[in-house]
Amino acid sequence: MRRRTLLAGAIVSAMSTTALTGGIARAADPGPSVTRTGTTTLDSQAVFFVSYDGLVNNNSFQKNGLLTYKGYQYAVWYTADKNAVVGRRVLGGSTWSTVQVGHTLKTSDSHNVISMGVSKVDGRLHLNMDSHSDGFTYVKSVAGLMDNPSGLSWTATRFGAPQSTLDGLALTSQFTYPQFVSTPDGKLQLSYRVGISGNGRNALAEYDGSTWTNLGEWSASTGTYTSEHGSSTARNMYLHGIDYDKNGRLHSFFTWREQNGAVMCSSGGITNHDTGYVYSDDRGRTWRNNAGTVVGTTGGSDKVAVTDSGLVIDALNPDHSLMNQESQSTDSSGLPHAIISYVPGRFGQCTTNYVSDRTANGRAFHVRKNSSGTWQKTEIPVVLGSSQRTKLILDKYDNAYAIFPFGRIAGASKASGYTDWTVLFDGSDLNAFGEVVIDEMRVAQSNVLSFMYQEKSSGTTPSALHVVDFALPA
Repeated sequence: MRRRTLLAGAIVSAMSTTALTGGIARAADPGPSVTRTGTTTLDSQAVFFVSYDGLVNNNSFQKNGLLTYKGYQYAVWYTADKNAVVGRRVLGGSTWSTVQVGHTLKTSDSHNVISMGVSKVDGRLHLNMDSHSDGFTYVKSVAGLMDNPSGLSWTATRFGAPQSTLDGLALTSQFTYPQFVSTPDGKLQLSYRVGISGNGRNALAEYDGSTWTNLGEWSASTGTYTSEHGSSTARNMYLHGIDYDKNGRLHSFFTWREQNGAVMCSSGGITNHDTGYVYSDDRGRTWRNNAGTVVGTTGGSDKVAVTDSGLVIDALNPDHSLMNQESQSTDSSGLPHAIISYVPGRFGQCTTNYVSDRTANGRAFHVRKNSSGTWQKTEIPVVLGSSQRTKLILDKYDNAYAIFPFGRIAGASKASGYTDWTVLFDGSDLNAFGEVVIDEMRVAQSNVLSFMYQEKSSGTTPSALHVVDFALPA
């Protein structure tokens, strides 16, 4: 395969007025706004410990830690005694009903998150939890539970016993980052990583209502990447997400994480580099670059690799503490958007401490493809003040919202070409620890922003876990 090349005319600055002509909203469409409508408490004493600068109940790469389906909202977390819990409430209600699903968190590792998915074909809720480069625990509900929530009691008997496989399908002994995604035809897919950080591959499994099938790996860890400092021959692709748009296209932004620290200017940095993009029009069986060229086949010998051309949409070397697994979304036209963050070059060309440099000088950027097919990038004028991740959503008018660590919210209008970013909610009264978990389904279904956050604590003292709701423009 050929060495990767930056897309021709890749990302243009949002300051270029000629690039802003595509996709301008009608003047009558409202701009971004948030109106806080309420806060509920999931658990007054949820488990609290900090590892990898994050919390196990609020790692933003969970998909989904919070979701809405057919008039009810669902949340998952670990209690103070480390029991895995799933709760639900009627939308707009203040009371959550909870069920323990028979699993206890095995180690104090913030990567051991709980992720949920819904298989629309049979109305089941699926949970995958407690997995960081080793085995996983899987639990699923009885059929129809999600289709008839008011008619079926919310009890432990509605869930099967915890499993170490997907109904007998063993995937890998090094499993991490479960992300469930519902397919347009009602099936459920599970995205996951095989292997470890710096040497892993992305893979997919699929549930058709009766059976799980392992579709296989689709990204490669092999190939040589060379920076101005040195070379690396192993890596993994970190996904910003995996999402179907309204037309059935599957999108994924990503960054590469190199195994060999020789590619960095300083050992205190992080080996993440470049923002890439691929998509699939056949339910994740084959993957294409921005130009539409097939660059990988799931389960096949040709996988998406660092040496493939046409993958990179924003080039950045490993010297700027680029974050992995940030956030992505698609707008009403099916165009992809993402949030990325790193320390811009104006603060220096070599970060020497990943956490402190990002906290002091990190900035988030909104990356999107416009209707003419051009990639654009806009810096969001908010100091991160954190090493952690920012989430992205789009409302029904395609206005963009960035939900920063500590629950701060900024917004930009489609009408401006996403150049008018401004803070809409400062989050100061939340006392939130850091990253938040977004209910992506509720935004899509009812134009309401819900996110789950945990209050700051110290050591291993449990703290309160909440869901806060904001109405978006009507």
